[in-house]
Amino acid sequence: MNKAVLCLIVSLGASGLAFAKGDAAAGKVKAATCAACHGSTGISIAPNFPTLAGQGERYLVKQITDIKSGARAVPEMIPFVSDLTQQDIDDLAAFYSSQTPPAGATDPKYVALGEELYRAGNAKKGIPACAACHSPTGQGNALAGFPRLAGQHAQYTAKQLRDFREGDRVNDGDTRVMRAIAEKLSNKDVEAVANYIQGLGERP
Repeated sequence: MNKAVLCLIVSLGASGLAFAKGDAAAGKVKAATCAACHGSTGISIAPNFPTLAGQGERYLVKQITDIKSGARAVPEMIPFVSDLTQQDIDDLAAFYSSQTPPAGATDPKYVALGEELYRAGNAKKGIPACAACHSPTGQGNALAGFPRLAGQHAQYTAKQLRDFREGDRVNDGDTRVMRAIAEKLSNKDVEAVANYIQGLGERP
């Protein structure tokens, strides 16, 4: 399938959630309870918690909404999202998206395979390049709702890929694009691309 068409399908199917632009200043106040896990500016120091700084606003709104509704299972988040209003969600997304994302680093042993998968995919396995939807620099596509990946903790990214692969995470829409891709990734592939993505924050 043409990469541009694939990305369009995903944007319509997996990320077609409309939202009102939030208030970043209000979101900063509301994010105080999130700081213990995600850091005061959205940069998590724990590798199992995602960094949110610089993440696309549309993507954040969808994920928080999905976690609240149960469409994405993250039990540890339920106490924090269950009482959020739509305005709260919009404000939190606006705050985190306005923050400066981190620079990461990649262990050299992961660069060769990780870069190949990220930039070119694997035609024999039917794996498209991650860069097609998430951009060559890992910035994502905020308008389409494709998440920023650059600088994200490798441990967190690897878990999400495994969850998609095993069917434990299913909120990628009716197109199942992330599940379809992850099903073709070996454990070695997952570790390599997740670690490469972590280091994209330091690349031009």
